[in-house]
Amino acid sequence: MKKTCVYISFCFIFLSSCKRDKSISHLSKELPNILWIVSEDNSPWLGCYGDNIATTPNLDKLASEGILFTNAYSNAPVCAPSRNTLITGMYSSGLGTQHMRSTYKIPDGIKFYPQFLKKAGYYTSNNAKKDYNTNDQTEAWDESSKRATYKNRKKGQPFFAIFNLHDSHESRLHRDSIPRNHQPNNVKLYPYHPDTPEMRSDYAVYYDRLQDMDTQVGMILNELDNEGLLENTIVFYYSDHGGPVAGTKRFATQQGLQVPLIVKVPKKFNHLTQYQAGDKVSRPVSFIDFPPTLMKLIGKDIPEQFQGNSFLDPESKKNLAFGFAGRMDERINMVRTVTNGRYRYTRNYLPHKPYGTYIRTLWKSKGMQSWYKAYLDNKTNPTQSSFFKKRPFEELYDIINDPYQLKNLAQEPSLLEAKTKLSDALTNWQIENRDTGFIPEAILQKINDSTLINNYSHSSYSYPIKEIIALAEAAGSLEQDNLNHFIETLKSGHPIKQYWAAIGLQNLKHIAIPAVPEIKQLIFKTKPSVGIVLAEILYGLNEKKYAYEYLLNVLDHEQLMIRVQALNAMETMQDIPEIFIDKFKKLANKTEGVKRPYDARLAIHLLEKYTNEKT
Repeated sequence: MKKTCVYISFCFIFLSSCKRDKSISHLSKELPNILWIVSEDNSPWLGCYGDNIATTPNLDKLASEGILFTNAYSNAPVCAPSRNTLITGMYSSGLGTQHMRSTYKIPDGIKFYPQFLKKAGYYTSNNAKKDYNTNDQTEAWDESSKRATYKNRKKGQPFFAIFNLHDSHESRLHRDSIPRNHQPNNVKLYPYHPDTPEMRSDYAVYYDRLQDMDTQVGMILNELDNEGLLENTIVFYYSDHGGPVAGTKRFATQQGLQVPLIVKVPKKFNHLTQYQAGDKVSRPVSFIDFPPTLMKLIGKDIPEQFQGNSFLDPESKKNLAFGFAGRMDERINMVRTVTNGRYRYTRNYLPHKPYGTYIRTLWKSKGMQSWYKAYLDNKTNPTQSSFFKKRPFEELYDIINDPYQLKNLAQEPSLLEAKTKLSDALTNWQIENRDTGFIPEAILQKINDSTLINNYSHSSYSYPIKEIIALAEAAGSLEQDNLNHFIETLKSGHPIKQYWAAIGLQNLKHIAIPAVPEIKQLIFKTKPSVGIVLAEILYGLNEKKYAYEYLLNVLDHEQLMIRVQALNAMETMQDIPEIFIDKFKKLANKTEGVKRPYDARLAIHLLEKYTNEKT
């Protein structure tokens, strides 16, 4: 309790010591101030969302005085891609910025949304997280720092201010392993989590962190009130994505994407929304809609680059929320999903890769470690075990009656129409946004070195998106009739088509044996992104010599993402020659500042796996 008091005292001193603006009473009556309070890594574990364990009185009060959105979603289940979508008002999957901490370039004409607010006369401040997953635009903010505050604006100037709260971040679970105010025996675990002491402790600690975060929210709102600004300020509270207990953050599921969202509109600005204080809104809302909502609130036209709709606009007919997941830290993935608020439809484009593969940061959680150990010890039920097994290509869930996505209804005949509508909507969205997720990341890296990914993805010759989507869907269908199509596509010379043909052959397993001669002939002639998948196929068909020879070669490649892809492939192998151990040791010793790069993280993990030695 002493730690909490010290922390709260520090926050109070910080807020009170900021430069005071004596002109607050002269604020413009035409433009509202806008305050965003953003917490990190949390699903709607709040009292106002019906969680009777949560201790969140300040947010509960805000919800009673504001609008509570029950179907609000981040577009990505991890911070950098979700914040990229927020700051640009464009889907990261279309910009090529969907992979965690990839920082690929975007076109110069795409402006961070605060620039439009500045142009409208707003003072823009950010305290303090950015993490935009692309080159920064520092001119977007009048002030962005740990001391940034709306109080430094000019006399009479309206403000747009963000306060990012770190207390609920996943990392706090790793450091604060002893519950303080919430008891482990009182928590209710998700049904896909095993009932272990460590998992219960993670839940209890996280409820403590949410309580601390709620206290910070109260301090910010009290400061706003003390400054006489409550009646001139529209307040938004939301989280940057779901999580952080094991299996939520990083995964494009209901728990990974759903976020709390509360908007309080003062009476004087009630004309800006159709909703009333205390309303609960079930219409789907996602981060792509936030920048257009800001433009509507300040009475400005929505810039062409913004791809969403104002969610406070009475004329909006939006009823779908799209989500995407790419590489998460050192693990390659590709998931696309859409919900209409009743059903969630998902495609796992790499179904042979389980969710539950080792990620260094995720495995710091004692709860995650206990879940994996319980699985290895055969102490998990089928629901809990599924996290560590291959996924179906298509999933459909009734998220109202099955919020934890336990029963896949994709093959349910009575829901064929519902599935088809969502599937078609997802495909159309991918085509319209030129979804770059089908481009292996090593190829994205090379494109980014020479041009803009956006330029490449909009070339119908280089990137025939409809054809590639059809090929990727065929790859996930497991239909053996596609065998000859995949073999012929391998000969096409088009690296992205070759990649998905190779994924298709990999998914076919032993049915792909007739392709072995062609694979042996092509493996050293294709791009490494394709060759690594071909090596995986050869290994799986007991042609290990060829697989080892190829992988040994690419582990020395200059490109990080080629090394990462090769190391991802090697984890699935049951045995490797001793010569690989020296390669792993060399990679494991790499560092970048205080952090280990992704290939080093995987190399350390593989050393521990194959030598049974802790590194």
